[in-house]
Amino acid sequence: MIAATEPSATLDTAFANAARLLARDPELACRQAAEILAAVPAHPPTELLLAQADAACGRSDAAHRRLLDLAGRHADWGAPLLELGRLHARAGRGNDAIAALREAVARTPALPGAWLALADHLAATGDAAGAEAAHAEHVRHATSDPRLMSAAQALAANDIPVAERLLRDHLRQAPTDVAAIRMLAEVAARIGRLEDAERLLSRGVELAPTFQAARQNLAMVLHRANKPELALHHVETLLRDDPNHPSARNLKAVILCRIGDYTPAIELYDGLVREYPDHGRIWLSLGHALKTAGLRERAIAAYRRSIALEPGFGEAYWSLANLKTFRFDAADIAAMRHQLGRSDLDPDQRAQFEFALAKALEDAADYPTAFAHYERGNHLRRSRLPYRPEDARGRVQRSIGLFTSDFLRAREGAGCAADDPIFVLGLPRAGSTLVEQILSTHPQVEGTMELPEVIALTHELRRLAADGNGTSYHDAIAALPPERFRDYGEQYMARTRVHRKTGRPRFIDKMPNNFLHVGLIHLMLPNARIVDVRRHPLACCFSGFKQYFARGQAFSYSLEDIGRYYREYVALMAHFDDVLPGRVHRVVYERLVEDTEAEVRALLAHCGLEFDPACLRFFENDRPVRTASSEQVRQPIYKDGVDHWRHFEPWLGPLKAALGDVLDEYPDVPPGVVAAYRTTAT
Repeated sequence: MIAATEPSATLDTAFANAARLLARDPELACRQAAEILAAVPAHPPTELLLAQADAACGRSDAAHRRLLDLAGRHADWGAPLLELGRLHARAGRGNDAIAALREAVARTPALPGAWLALADHLAATGDAAGAEAAHAEHVRHATSDPRLMSAAQALAANDIPVAERLLRDHLRQAPTDVAAIRMLAEVAARIGRLEDAERLLSRGVELAPTFQAARQNLAMVLHRANKPELALHHVETLLRDDPNHPSARNLKAVILCRIGDYTPAIELYDGLVREYPDHGRIWLSLGHALKTAGLRERAIAAYRRSIALEPGFGEAYWSLANLKTFRFDAADIAAMRHQLGRSDLDPDQRAQFEFALAKALEDAADYPTAFAHYERGNHLRRSRLPYRPEDARGRVQRSIGLFTSDFLRAREGAGCAADDPIFVLGLPRAGSTLVEQILSTHPQVEGTMELPEVIALTHELRRLAADGNGTSYHDAIAALPPERFRDYGEQYMARTRVHRKTGRPRFIDKMPNNFLHVGLIHLMLPNARIVDVRRHPLACCFSGFKQYFARGQAFSYSLEDIGRYYREYVALMAHFDDVLPGRVHRVVYERLVEDTEAEVRALLAHCGLEFDPACLRFFENDRPVRTASSEQVRQPIYKDGVDHWRHFEPWLGPLKAALGDVLDEYPDVPPGVVAAYRTTAT
């Protein structure tokens, strides 16, 4: 027993002993703390320690009472609220945890543990901006080294050059300082140098395997770099140490969706919405997973819940509209108009409200007003995306100039011999999801999703070209020794393995934008099948104009831009028809609708597959579908949609002008369309 009259040094020693016991023997720590408080009844650190010991021993109610009492008696002390937040988190009360942690940092801003916990919870709710801001505060308050404090201040202010200089100077003197390594990795990630960030964080985790914050950052960087298997490995490591880690569970759900494992992802999201029931973004993520898995009614309910929580959340309204088969009611239309009347609406949310309201009015046959909203939504989106039509034209010119008959003949057979992939490509909204659904109904073929692996390879080649003073990935391809194409093909096969779940011998890569990379696909996978899905120019382009894409497709937000882009797509594919005759099989959407069986037979024959009648009943296939057509391809083919664009023909003059003779000659190709690009290609 400690006497009340003993000096403070004795008290400090007793407290330190009790604190050391907390991790290995919380019951003994509890008894030690009780002895201290019997001698010194008003010693707040020991009261906090006793609450922590109660919590560790499973006496949550007692811990909760102590923490509330401490927080009430010490209005300028955030530590009790940090512990209260942790207690709420362990009990699955995510909303209460966030509230306690916000109050903790309001009382004691220099409380790095509270900022880090808050960042984790905000990330779990989908609040990426809030999580990033909280994480910046954690970094700022987590170090006492003056040099790192200055770097952290620069990071918090997003002054990247100053932060990078300070951190590099520090690491030259202390190369194994894992906190500095992690901060420098954050600098690299913010400016898109994901390889540098991955290398730094891997080194940090190697030096300090228990440095969980660095491991979490590494998992996120790997996810962003399209390395889902590695990312999942690090997430699982985090969850082994802390099964309730909120942001790790969220990230795991995101990664599982990325690789097509929707059932466990939905289970994770279900758990998160129970813990954070008042956060609309979690409900939105759940809705997306449910939609892709074909659970339409549950998806609608999740989107509705998101809207109820955040009425200004245009993304949730657009998600309902993007089901395509969903119909808004009069109350929905009134609510969207009310939100668009606000002056403080976020521009991205406003754009999605415009697209969603336009879809609702189109369904109501109010075509003039619907077009006005589509036009406003596209203008908003176009103004916020960097897109230069001349860049797209330049890519097509470079491809036509590089992939000549002689160039391709000189590298014939150099690639990987695998014949597993079937590339379904073309422009978005051309019918590629329907073709994918038909093919994936065949017992020899697995449908996956829009795989990013080819585009990731082009990014690697672009970096390789930059190292050699080139300007595009075409420069790198021109300089590659032929054997490298086999390496890239094998690399593609290895990276796509994670998406294959069924053991079927063939699989589909349905990334529409891969039409830009037919030359690379042919060289690295000469036995892969390539299918180009083409739709009437006005139907395809206007359908793209009506679509708010989550990312990419920046060409689609102007009728002139999308018309020129369609023309360039036709020219590039016509070039490959010339230099690689028969290599690409073309499915014309209108012919597929008109004579489905004949077109399906031709498609299967091109892919080296026997005809299977099941492919004609593709709408009975219950596989997950991620694209905007996910609900439409779960229904039989209907002909009414072929000419739906005609309702909007009075406003399509700019699109017709941009398309020119490509529109007049469809489905044939104007004789001069390729020559115009060949004469300017260099």
